[in-house]
Amino acid sequence: MAKAKTTAYFCQSCGYESSKWMGQCPACREWNTFVEEPVAPSKNAGKLQKRTANEPVKLSSIETNTEDRIHTGIHELDRVLGGGIVAGSLILVGGDPGIGKSTLLLQVCQNLSTQNRKVLYISGEESLRQIKIRAERIGSFTNDLLLLCETNLEVIEGAINRMKPEIVIIDSIQTMYREDVSSAPGSVSQVRESTSTFMQIAKGMNISIFLVGHVTKEGVVAGPRVLEHMVDTVLYFEGDRHAAYRILRGVKNRFGSTNEIGVFEMREKGLAEVANPSEFMLNGKPEGASGSVVACSMEGTRPILIEIQALVCHSNFGIPRRTAAGTDFNRVNLLMAVLEKRVGLQLSACDAYVNLAGGIKMNEPAVDLGIVMAIVSSFKNRPIDDKTIVFGEVGLSGEVRAVNMAEQRVLEAKKLGFETVILPKVSLDSLPDIKGIVLKGVKTVRDAIGLIA
Repeated sequence: MAKAKTTAYFCQSCGYESSKWMGQCPACREWNTFVEEPVAPSKNAGKLQKRTANEPVKLSSIETNTEDRIHTGIHELDRVLGGGIVAGSLILVGGDPGIGKSTLLLQVCQNLSTQNRKVLYISGEESLRQIKIRAERIGSFTNDLLLLCETNLEVIEGAINRMKPEIVIIDSIQTMYREDVSSAPGSVSQVRESTSTFMQIAKGMNISIFLVGHVTKEGVVAGPRVLEHMVDTVLYFEGDRHAAYRILRGVKNRFGSTNEIGVFEMREKGLAEVANPSEFMLNGKPEGASGSVVACSMEGTRPILIEIQALVCHSNFGIPRRTAAGTDFNRVNLLMAVLEKRVGLQLSACDAYVNLAGGIKMNEPAVDLGIVMAIVSSFKNRPIDDKTIVFGEVGLSGEVRAVNMAEQRVLEAKKLGFETVILPKVSLDSLPDIKGIVLKGVKTVRDAIGLIA
C-alpha cells in the first residue's frame, strides 16, 4: 500500500499546488516559482460540519450609509483608502523594512482609540515592552487600545471572538501560523491559510483588519500572489528610508480609486502628513538652471508637480551612457530617439542623465513632454522660465497627445504661482477659460522646443 505524500509543490506567485515540480506554473504561467513544502492532512478530514445555509438577498434591500466608513484621523491615509476604513474590509500594507509601516498603523490605533473605538494590535515580531517604547515616542493612548503578542491563529481567533474589536492590526502576516499546517511560518501554505482565516473573520464579524506584509528584494509582498487577490485593499509604502518623505500608494482598492497616493514626512514623533506634496517636492529647485523643468503628473485624483532634471554632455567613449532615475529607462531612450529622428538633434554621441528630483517615481505618459524639454534645455544650454510647467504625452511621430484631467493640472499650477503652462493643443481646446495663467497649446515636439529656442 502506497504511503501518502508528506510534501507538495506550491507556486509562490499564485499558490497553485502540484504533486511534482514543474518549470512553468500551468495557472499563472510564471517560471521557476515552485517550492517544496510539507503538508499534513486536515484534522477535520472525513467529518461533515453542519452550518446554516445563507439565503439570497435582493440588492435593493441592502442598506448602506456614510457611517460605514471609519475615519482614521489621518487625511492622507483616508484619501488613499477612498474616504476611510470600510467596515469588514481586509487591508494589506507592504513596504521595505524600516519604512514606517508599523509606525503608521500605531498612529492609526492612537487616533481610533481617542474616538472610543476598540482596537486590537496583534504583534508577532515585538514584545509588549517594545511596542510600549514605540507608543511612548508617538504620544499618549487611551485604554481602548489592546495589545496581544501571539502568532498562533487559533489563539488569535479566540481572542478576537472574546474581545470583539472594531479594528484589528496584524503585524505581520508572515509570522502567523496554523498548527494543522506543518510548514514553517511565512511559507506559501501558512500565508495563504492565515489570510483565508482573517478574511473569514473580517467578513463574518464585520471587523476591519490591517495586515502588515513583508516584501521581497523585488519589492512585492512575500508569499503567494493570491494574497493580494484575497484582500480588499493593497497599500505599498515607497521611498528611501533614509530620506524624510514617504509615499503611501494604493495599487488595489475595491472601495476607492486605485493608484492614489498619500505623502508623509518622517519626524521624531512619527509620520506627519504633507498637505501640499507639490510644494514639498519643488522645494530647493534651482533658478535659471538649464536642464530643469517642472512637469505635472496625476496620481489617482491628485495632481503632483515634480521637477525633472536632465544633464546632456558629449561622451568620451564609443557607446554613450544613459541613466534614468525615477522614471522608465526605456522610455527615456525612446524619447531621445524621437528627438533625433523628428527634430534632428544629434544626441547619439552624448551622455544623458535624467532624474526626477526628490527620489519620487513617476511613470505616467504625461511627463514625456517634461523629459523632452529638460533634455533639449540641457543640450542647448538654454534655461526654461521658472514660472513655466509642461505636461503632455509624446508619440513616435513627434506629436504631443492629449492627457486626462488637464483642468486639474492647470489649477494646481496656478495655485502654486506658475504663470505659463505648455500643454497639448487638443487638451487646450477642451479647457474652460482660466484667468490668471497663460496657456500655450502645442501639436508637436518641434512646436514645444520652439517656445524655448
